[in-house]
Amino acid sequence: MAIEKYINDLLYRYDCVIVPNFGGFITNKIGAKINPFSHTFHPPTKQIAFNAHLKQNDGLMVNYIASVENISFEKALAKINTSVASWNESLKNDALVFENIGALAFNDKKQLIFEPQKEHNFLTNSFGLSAVTSAAIKHTAPSAANKSVIPLFAKYAATAVVLLSLGFIAYNGYQVRTQEKKYASQKEAIDKKIQAATFVISNPLPTISLPITKESPKSFHVVAGAFQFPENAERKLKQLKKEGYNASILGLNKWGLTQVAFDSFYSREDALATLTTIKKGVSKDAWILAKKF
Repeated sequence: MAIEKYINDLLYRYDCVIVPNFGGFITNKIGAKINPFSHTFHPPTKQIAFNAHLKQNDGLMVNYIASVENISFEKALAKINTSVASWNESLKNDALVFENIGALAFNDKKQLIFEPQKEHNFLTNSFGLSAVTSAAIKHTAPSAANKSVIPLFAKYAATAVVLLSLGFIAYNGYQVRTQEKKYASQKEAIDKKIQAATFVISNPLPTISLPITKESPKSFHVVAGAFQFPENAERKLKQLKKEGYNASILGLNKWGLTQVAFDSFYSREDALATLTTIKKGVSKDAWILAKKF
């Protein structure tokens, strides 16, 4: 299955989908709007933008492909890298079109420009809704006979509103007075019970003071990956611990992915030293996350 199809799937569920070593597709929700000139009503939608600087692998797309195709993380990443190489080659000569998403192309200044496809809506709450065009509504002026009737009707309507308001205020005042009497009666009964009760401790225990020391948290983490499904994160955690790492689960990131760390450290220098070792022989995709708990 083409990588473009996976990007489509993820844009329905997430606000940011990063293609490693290529760029990120970002969505922005836009509310319903009306075009007063064409009399067209547009439903709420997701506007798509592209950021070529978002190339860091956050694990979302790789884990999704690995889960759908039932392949390893490494094979899924290799599949993405192959597509990215093909896209970069195509961009040298022509525009790169992503179905339902938009097109990428270089302008005269060699800047990468993204043109979104506005007809497709990735907002699931607007599923099945489309733009609706309505004929303009023409207002007719009331006749002379209706003009004479309207003030008379308004006069009687205003009188009815005043009478109803007075009746409501009187009823509401009665309800408030009833509640106040009930509250006063209950308060008096409670006060009597409190006055009758005595609290005496003849032989109190001595006070014990326990010193509490708060250990500062480890703020620098060498991340092994971020997983869409918690069970995959647990599986990765068990694998790293079996290999001898002091691994841990860091929790969810802002895209809802569960992050797993090889190890955590108090200082950035220790974390960089471990990262260098891991990148040489274990995983080139490992990276450092600075996070306090």
